[in-house]
This record gives sequence, C-alpha cells and structure tokens, in this order.
Amino acid sequence: MYDTIVIGAGQAGLAAGYYLKQFNQNFLILDKGREVAESWINRYDSLVLFTPRMYDALPGLQFEGESHGFPTKNEMVRYLKQYADKFNLPIKFQTEVVNVQNRKKTFYIETNQGVFESKNLVIATGAFQTPRVPSFSKKMLKDINQLHSSEYKNPSQLIEGNVLIVGGGNSGAQIAVELSKEKETYLAISQKLSYLPLVLNRKSIFWWFDKLGILKASSNSLIGKAIQKKGDPIFGYELKEAVKRMEVSLKPKVIDGKQNEITFKDLTTLKVDNIIWATGFHSVYPWLEIKEVFNTEGKLVHHRGTTSVKGLYFIGLPWQYRRGSALLQGVGFDARYIVEHLKSLSN
Repeated sequence: MYDTIVIGAGQAGLAAGYYLKQFNQNFLILDKGREVAESWINRYDSLVLFTPRMYDALPGLQFEGESHGFPTKNEMVRYLKQYADKFNLPIKFQTEVVNVQNRKKTFYIETNQGVFESKNLVIATGAFQTPRVPSFSKKMLKDINQLHSSEYKNPSQLIEGNVLIVGGGNSGAQIAVELSKEKETYLAISQKLSYLPLVLNRKSIFWWFDKLGILKASSNSLIGKAIQKKGDPIFGYELKEAVKRMEVSLKPKVIDGKQNEITFKDLTTLKVDNIIWATGFHSVYPWLEIKEVFNTEGKLVHHRGTTSVKGLYFIGLPWQYRRGSALLQGVGFDARYIVEHLKSLSN
C-alpha cells in the first residue's frame, strides 16, 4: 500500500513527485512510456519552445543556458531526464493503467503490470492526451496523407503535392512556416490571428507578462477570463512574415471534407494532398471508474485540481488554476498546492 500513486511521468507528474519526496511520502509514479520525456521525444524535430528557459524549469532545478533564450525539444528532454535522476524519483515505466476504482478509502489501480493500492491518487496525464481530429477526416481518400500534429516529425513524412495545416495555434504556425520552405502551404484558422513578439527590449515577452502579473492571474480573475476568451496569440513573427511573402496562404475555418477536397467556412474548397490536423487534444479517462468527479456533460469537476473524492487529485490541466497550469512554468505551483493539500488531510 502506497501513500500516493501518481499516474503520468511528464512534467506534471515529476513536479508532483518532487514535492511528495520533500514531504517523505511513500509514493510511486506510473507511466506507460519507456523513458522520461517520451512525449517530448516524439514531438516534431524543429520544435522550439516559445517560453524562455527562466520559465521552463520545474521546482528545485534551474534550467541551464541563457535565461531569456528559448530551448529546443532536445534540451527539454535532457532537462527532464536530469530532473528525474537528480531527485531519484521512483518511476515504473511500461505500466499502462487500465482501470481505477475507489473502495473503502483505497484506490485500486489496475495496470498491465498488476494492481497497485494507494491512499491517494494524483492523475498527471496532462492536457495533451488524445488527439482531436474532426470526424469528417474519415471521409477523405485513403491516399490523402493525414497526420495529427502530435504525429508530425519533419517534412520527410509528407507526400508530393500541397499541404493544409488545420489549426491556428503556435504548433500549427511553426509547422506551417517549416513546410512553406518546401511545399505549397495553406493554413486554416477559425479566427483572426494575433501576434506578439518573442522578445521585447531584449527580454522575453514572458518576463513582461510576469512583471504585469499575467502569469499569476487565476482562471476566475478578470485578466484570466479575458485571456481565456481571446485565446493564445502566435508568439513571434515568422508566420506573419511568411504570409506577407505569400509562402503561407491563410484559409478560413474548415467545416467539411470529402474525397480529396476540403470545404471552408466561406464555402470555398481546396484539393489537398497532405493534411496536418493541428487541432489540439481532449482529455478522456475511460479507465477511471469514479464517475462522481464528472458532471452530466462528462466534464471533470475540480477546484485547483482537488475533487469531491477524498485523496483524488488532477494536475497539468489547462487553466487548472492559472494560465501556466498546463505548462512548465506553472505546473510546479499547482503540484505544491496539491501535495500540501493531501498532506494536510493525512495528518
């Protein structure tokens, strides 16, 4: 019997592990992957974070390098591996959770490696679990090359012809700019893009956000609500410049697709050869047999990651408490709150 089990060894799970170790908890982190930072290893090769190193560190370990500079995905992988080693976090890999139940104040976590029992359970599978792809993608011809952005690695995966990236977030923007150097490239967006500089007066824009209190704004604050309503801007001007040079053609929201043709909101169409769905993710927990934490619409109900079920917590959710809750720069803040909460209940 463990004091606490954490499901997921991504940045959220590692941050939770750091504080559990500080509080001398008997705990274990379960992860279905083969190694630390596997999700980062699998992301596209050219990925560069838009948050600077000073805001990419987890609690207890500084991120090496120029503080206002932007790390590559490989730097991120090295950092997370170093983190797990430095704090000797107990992680059991290749352990996939298939069922979780709560009986008589004990959590039973059934996995492909057996059943684990715990007094507390922290679900740290994060916000980027199951790719969201529109159902009409199945109506496209089989020889249309379709990838979700989580499957995209580099241009060599694409076939001859043009490419349509669907989704105007930062991942879609970076991928569109990269592919525009080699292919006729289209980017479909659901709303007008807004841009912010990565650096302002030789300091990261996130440094300015920090000084203005934006990074600390809670989800229920006026600033937090305004940011959530507006959505994230595109950080940096590479896409803006590529559009100006007509290397990337902007299209409105995709509303349908069939055979080899995509239909947009303005009812124009485009014949496509490659599609990259940069359409985000949704969080699903088919293995969680504790239905009282979900409302009638199936949405998770929580307060700062705490739930109505004693000992059950979530971490790494978008806007769990503030803007950075699903990002490296904010997950440690939430991890400390959750671990202090579960410790106070066990005293």
